[in-house]
Amino acid sequence: MTDKGSRFPLRLSSVVDKSSRGESRSSPSVHTEMPQTAMKNAAKNALHTGGRSTASVLSAAGVVNSPIRQENTSAIPLVSANIRRAMVARVMDQGVKDSLVLAALEAIPRHMFIESGLASQAYIDASLPIGHHQTISKPYIVARMIEIMRSGGELGRVLEIGTGCGYQAAVLSLVARDVYSIERIKALHELAKNNLRPMRIPNIRLHYGDGMLGLPQVAPFDGIILAAAGLEVPQALLEQLTIGGRLIAPVGGGRQVLQLIERVAKLEWKSSILEQCHFVPLRQGMV
Repeated sequence: MTDKGSRFPLRLSSVVDKSSRGESRSSPSVHTEMPQTAMKNAAKNALHTGGRSTASVLSAAGVVNSPIRQENTSAIPLVSANIRRAMVARVMDQGVKDSLVLAALEAIPRHMFIESGLASQAYIDASLPIGHHQTISKPYIVARMIEIMRSGGELGRVLEIGTGCGYQAAVLSLVARDVYSIERIKALHELAKNNLRPMRIPNIRLHYGDGMLGLPQVAPFDGIILAAAGLEVPQALLEQLTIGGRLIAPVGGGRQVLQLIERVAKLEWKSSILEQCHFVPLRQGMV
């Protein structure tokens, strides 16, 4: 099943601060501002001007400080821009160079997508449990896979298989025009909705369904990214790529590798193996 006829998170019009129109509103405990368009434009400009640092990209975009305003002062160290900047620096040291991807990684507060007991580990480069035998991918692999998918050109419509806690979808929302994300585990689908709701990101559509089937009703996609490893990429997903589109997925059993598949013609795809990785297994059906 998919969430047809619904759009989540909220429409952009619902994000407008009612208080600026003279209407009263109670203040939530957490309020997040995601200046997506400005950040994307600044990062694109950086790519065309010799490649500035991520900090410069975010400064030009107006998000050099944390995008979170949080009343709970005990959480301030976690939302520090310096903490996220250090995480991004480590990802850069591992070889990720795409300015827009790095800026998106720095802008999204990873600690908001994991349990509070693990919050102190939010910005280390490690995968963390999110329940139901699933994990949030480590920052490097999130950035690396998106960078590979983006290297084929600008991303319009993107499909994510395995929403999990919603973190990767949030990062994708800053580098693609529209993000569709499928989760087969109902509890995680609901978790992702709850995690993303405070951010009011207008270009993510979450679906509860079997990711191995994709979303043929809204295909084709410029990019498809899988957050779980199968022994091979389902043919249904390959057929939902637009010509010129890119799919990036972990494949394998005990030994997994990242596989890039590019659709070069209606009935022709080319494949390349990139590097070793480790993901939870890709499964069929819904639970």
